[in-house]
Amino acid sequence: MPRPTQPVRNSPKGSDPLRSRPPLERMLQLHRQIQAGRFPNCRKLAEELEVSAKTIQRDIDFMRDRLGLPIEYDQLHFGFIYTEPVTHFPSVEVSEGEIVALFVAQKALEQYRGTPFEKPLRTAFEKISSGLRDQIGFQWNEVDSSISFRGIGTSVADLELFDTVSRAVMESTELELDYKKLGGTRHESRRVQPYHLGCVENQWYLFAFDLARKQLRTFALPRMRNVRDTREPFLRPPDFSINSHLSGSFGVFTGTGSHNICVRFDAFAAQLIAERQWHPSQKIEWLGDGSLELKMTIATLEEITRWILSWGTHATVVAPAELKKALADTARELASRYA
Repeated sequence: MPRPTQPVRNSPKGSDPLRSRPPLERMLQLHRQIQAGRFPNCRKLAEELEVSAKTIQRDIDFMRDRLGLPIEYDQLHFGFIYTEPVTHFPSVEVSEGEIVALFVAQKALEQYRGTPFEKPLRTAFEKISSGLRDQIGFQWNEVDSSISFRGIGTSVADLELFDTVSRAVMESTELELDYKKLGGTRHESRRVQPYHLGCVENQWYLFAFDLARKQLRTFALPRMRNVRDTREPFLRPPDFSINSHLSGSFGVFTGTGSHNICVRFDAFAAQLIAERQWHPSQKIEWLGDGSLELKMTIATLEEITRWILSWGTHATVVAPAELKKALADTARELASRYA
């Protein structure tokens, strides 16, 4: 069948492409007008939607070629028509596996229940999922009762603050903020160039270049206040990579050192350790009694010290000596507190 076309003209005078409607919204409006028997054409829709007639023609082509709608141009009425009955606009078709994956993503958001993020996240998910429920026979309540996520120690960040920071990261504009560093007694004024926003262990962090200190620093969002987007643009280094930046970190703490870690876990903890990836450099060596040794190379010892302590008597540091001493000192302090 020949492609239905209509002579196109330049975009209407004064139209602003930045204010044009999204493609799906344009196509839905075109669909409704055809169904209503209004015989829409490229020129009229271009003027109405403030886009070029060529844009409308591309929408027509997509609706016919990709969505399979029976669209033709009616020379008698100077507009588009459906040559066959069309009861509804085609929705996105997804498989059951994709539906489950989408639902799992929604369940993962449960860790933000009770925080300022809960409402906008839930609203966004409902908008996405509402158009999918009629596509296949699928019982949502079955998955709801079968899959769940549980977060412990979820970070509570101000939604307005998060929005300001995330926009600055996306648009590469400098931020001014007051920040209270870990262990600090007061907030200090900072001006930074935000490179990356990441969630690590249920805590949101901003990785940004501190202009006064001339260093890339890590900022926890809950410790920020009075955040202001200066709208001053900057160029993020093209070679910046968050994976490279944190390659030597056990969490978010970075450093210039290099520590070869070896921790022995007893048979009880060994299986739990082997089930997860704790660090990109990790190597596991199983021992004859069912225990194992976990080895890795990291830049700092602060975070891994706390992690090893969380395993109690199930973990024993083999190396390095500096880490063994730190654990021994902590053990003596704990013994004195609970004696």
